[in-house]
Order: sequence, then structure tokens, then C-alpha cells
Amino acid sequence: MATAVLLSTAVPEDPGKENCQKVIPNVIIPEVYIKHPLQNKWALWFFKNDKSKTWQANLRLISKFATVEDFWALYNHIQLSSNLMSGCDYSLFKDGIEPMWEDERNRRGGRWLITLSKQQRRSDLDRFWLETVRSICPAFASLVGTELTRVWLNHFCCSFNFVSLSQLLCLIGEAFDNFSDDVCGAVINVRAKGDKIAVWTTDYENKDAITHIGRVYKERLGVPSQVIIGYQSHADTATKSSSTTKNKFVA
Repeated sequence: MATAVLLSTAVPEDPGKENCQKVIPNVIIPEVYIKHPLQNKWALWFFKNDKSKTWQANLRLISKFATVEDFWALYNHIQLSSNLMSGCDYSLFKDGIEPMWEDERNRRGGRWLITLSKQQRRSDLDRFWLETVRSICPAFASLVGTELTRVWLNHFCCSFNFVSLSQLLCLIGEAFDNFSDDVCGAVINVRAKGDKIAVWTTDYENKDAITHIGRVYKERLGVPSQVIIGYQSHADTATKSSSTTKNKFVA
């Protein structure tokens, strides 16, 4: 176990005064400044709907990250989803997988889809997206509940006042257990009629993985049990509008 390093403290100008200020030593935990690797390297993509360009030309890679700290550094310097213009997307995918149906890892896959009303953009969109990112990007579970976790979160995440500290603590740990490898990424679509968030998986025929991911994802978002979310294959979505695509599974 690493030993905390005590910084030197200032000496009161008049130690003899009865009401002299009590000096409390500052504590630095060395591990706070050691980066903590994620299980996979991830890439964040941005899409802006410019009708003068092709779909692929509108898709731009923002950055890649492979540690918890680098994720928060990136997240702290991009627009919140709720502030994006209508027609814009964020996509977060494992490095090497592009956020499109045609990618080999996505071609036989599908998505768990959450649809939000226009009124939910301010109340739920950012929280749901951050929870989605947290779910697909697990870090070392051994950090859960440690003093390092508390200090590190206060150090890097002080600006995220829309999420409670307890929610941020959920960042550390496995989300989908043995089925995390089936997750390819997640997409958020900001639209005038209503926003969407989806978790993409690699194989729509892997029922065990899909149903487990859907159940856990719904629980993590705090979606009421009476609200049904659906899983759609990309093949079906590509040939129909999302409003008419039949759900292969529900949770």
C-alpha cells in the first residue's frame, strides 16, 4: 500500500496566540496521478448533418483514449449532448470499430434503443448518455470504494454537477459481466422530434448476451420496469424506418 505524502505546512506568525489558526496538512495520494487503464481503447466520433456532404464525410473522429483519466479529460472539453444542434450525433466505439452498420463487427449486430421525448433533453439526456458511456467502458473493479476513488473523482470530475458522486462511482467496475465483449459501442442522436441513445452489440443471434445486456442497461439507466425498451437488428433498421422496425427482443 502506498504511503501518503505530507506536504510541508506554513508556521503561524504568532504560535502563542490562543486563537491561532489550526493548520491542517494537505495529503497527496500518489496513485491519484497514475493513470488507470480501461479494458479497451475507445474512440469518440462526432457527426454533423451537412446535406452538402456524404454521410461518411460528415463523420469525424474526435479522439481516442485508453485510461479513465483521459476519458474525463476529453469529456470535460466537449459539448454536452443536450447542447448539440439537431441532427448531430456522438458515437463511442471500441478502437478499430467504426460507428456504421457496414463495419464487420457491426454488420450482424443490432442495438438496444432508448427514445427520449423533447422534454427529457434537459432532464435526462446527459445523465443517460454518461451512464451509457460508463456502462460500456468499465475500469478496474479493484478501485471501487477506495479512498483513491473518492479523491480521484473529486480531482477530475468536479465540473459534472449534473451527476451525483454515487453515480460517478459506478464508472469503476464491470457492467455487462461476461458479455462485455459483445458490446461494440454506443450512439446518441440529437433530433428535433426526440433524442435517441443506443448500445450496439456485435451479433443479434446471441440471445443470452443481448438479453443480459438489455436487462443490465435498463437497470443502470433507472428506466421503470413498466417501460419497455427494444432491441433491433441493423439489418432490419437499414431496410425500414426506426418507427416500423420490429423488436427482436425487449427488456
